[in-house]
Amino acid sequence: MEEGKVIFQNKKIVIRYPNKYDAKPMQDYINVLSLEKTFIRYQGEQQSFEEEQKYLDGLLTKISKNNAVVLLAFSGNKLIANSQIDMKDKTEKHIGVFGISVAKENRGKGIGKILMENVLKEAEKNISELKIIILSVYANNSLAQNMYKKFGFSEYGRLPKGICRKGDYEDEILLYKEV
Repeated sequence: MEEGKVIFQNKKIVIRYPNKYDAKPMQDYINVLSLEKTFIRYQGEQQSFEEEQKYLDGLLTKISKNNAVVLLAFSGNKLIANSQIDMKDKTEKHIGVFGISVAKENRGKGIGKILMENVLKEAEKNISELKIIILSVYANNSLAQNMYKKFGFSEYGRLPKGICRKGDYEDEILLYKEV
């Protein structure tokens, strides 16, 4: 998979693989999302440019080895959503971990659905080892749960109080899909 390869494009958004110049838009995106304290792992922490560049370099290496699919959605020059499937290793090397996020002002517009369709398609096409995709979701994030179920994900477990968000503990729901 080539850096920056465009996967989807319409009048409003471009979905593409990351390239080596994406650290700054990625840093800006995660730092804004983190301050929102939405349904992601970051809950206020801020990434430095150096940290984000190191993270991006690692992603680009994984992508080049077909151990990950990472797609970024841009509106103009602004990163508005991202998604990835990152392969585990050793005895779990057939399992990919799915993640997705959409910037607040772009939620509810179908961007998450388009991004998820494309990241699943790219992973199935490019990662030969992929047999199972897993994800976890906050129990009170019913919108995400509904979308995942529409894509064929099923619940396989629940960790009571597995996530601490805004000082409250909530259940973490574990979902999977065979490919």
